[in-house]
Amino acid sequence: MKTDAFEDGGIIPERYAGRGGNVRPGFAFSNVPAGTVSFAIILQDLDVAANGADGILHWLTWNIPAVAAGIPEGSLPEGAVAGTSGVGRGTYFGPGAPAGPRYHHYVFELYALSKMLDLPADATRAQLLDAMRDSIVGKAAYVGRFRQ
Repeated sequence: MKTDAFEDGGIIPERYAGRGGNVRPGFAFSNVPAGTVSFAIILQDLDVAANGADGILHWLTWNIPAVAAGIPEGSLPEGAVAGTSGVGRGTYFGPGAPAGPRYHHYVFELYALSKMLDLPADATRAQLLDAMRDSIVGKAAYVGRFRQ
């Protein structure tokens, strides 16, 4: 999992932030595990404990076809489902850490799955994790940092 938008562990540009352009960064997927049919992505801010151990959910998407080999910036391949973000601001809400000296860590988790998922667009993170539990064939993560 790689993006040209920012380095892994680097600073996320304002363009991708919730109060900035709120544009989803594009990602390329490589070294895809054998048997991968689709991908799912979960984006969360791990530095906020408002929802318990899960952090704040900023984006869910699933049924990204394996043949797509990634997602283009600002859009999704045909057939992909964009779920509702946990902050209630549509399907993607970019980083929005408050002003201050401390950066928040935003983790894009990529799951390679052996099947397509049968979930409604309003599925929760828990429902997504449950639906893909027995079909995960690989996982990768990409981290960005952000503060106002």
